[in-house]
Amino acid sequence: MSFVHGLSCEYSQYMVKIELPKLLHAPNIPLVCDSPHSGTHYPADFNYAVDLADLRKCEDTHVEKLWEGVPAVGGTLVHATFPRSYIDTNRTEHDIDVTMLAIDWPGRAEPSPRCIQLGNGLVFSKTTTLQNIYQRQLSVDEVQHRINSCWRPYREALTQALAAASQQHNKRWHLNLHSMPSNAYERLGLPKGKVLADVVLGDLHGAACSPEVTDVVAEAFKRHGYTVSVNDPYAGMDLIRQHGNPSRGHNSLQIELNRALYLNEQTREPLLRFSQIQNDLSQILATLATYIRQQL
Repeated sequence: MSFVHGLSCEYSQYMVKIELPKLLHAPNIPLVCDSPHSGTHYPADFNYAVDLADLRKCEDTHVEKLWEGVPAVGGTLVHATFPRSYIDTNRTEHDIDVTMLAIDWPGRAEPSPRCIQLGNGLVFSKTTTLQNIYQRQLSVDEVQHRINSCWRPYREALTQALAAASQQHNKRWHLNLHSMPSNAYERLGLPKGKVLADVVLGDLHGAACSPEVTDVVAEAFKRHGYTVSVNDPYAGMDLIRQHGNPSRGHNSLQIELNRALYLNEQTREPLLRFSQIQNDLSQILATLATYIRQQL
């Protein structure tokens, strides 16, 4: 049985792409991976007022390419093509800084600490270098348009893919894929002197993913020579909070890759190691796929 039976690809018109499993001679597996922050298509109505090179530092550039091996192991890959600074699908719909708006927001507004302190809420007000993205206030209409044309369709596409994946066995595995700046500790205002791992796994301290699954992924990375930390400094955000429920067999794990491994963080160009890391990730996916099949 295909775990993506009935999955619609209509979301492409909303700048969301769904890449379906490509296994021809083996059953697909209930694995869904998503990259919500690697989009590089900047909509014409963005109207930002900051240098594009600085704005692009908000991207998880090339993450969907690094993990392009997902369909080859029988999983589904969902990724956005719009940038996270335009609207961040890994934030709740209510994570809104109302001071950005020209008039009162008509709905709930519950800005998170990161929204207030770093300007990284549902709609970013600042870049990762804390430069103001706008020299204007946004209208309610344009924020609602971003929610309706990008945030909501992405959420629906991922939810549908996960529902399709768990149809047969009621179990599913979800990897929420990201990259992190090499100065993550500094950016987050955490104590200096700590060395950022190559890979940070976030499972909301066990609330979104079982320790066993987290360990399987961690050990797979370590066998390929990567240093790994768990929930330090990133424990996970809203997508794994929404979809992870290990008591039901729904395991959601956030994976952050240190950008310095594969990317020139200034130019956003891949480094020479890019293809090797891409190959390593394909092998790690194969290891996870074998584990998943053993659990079914």
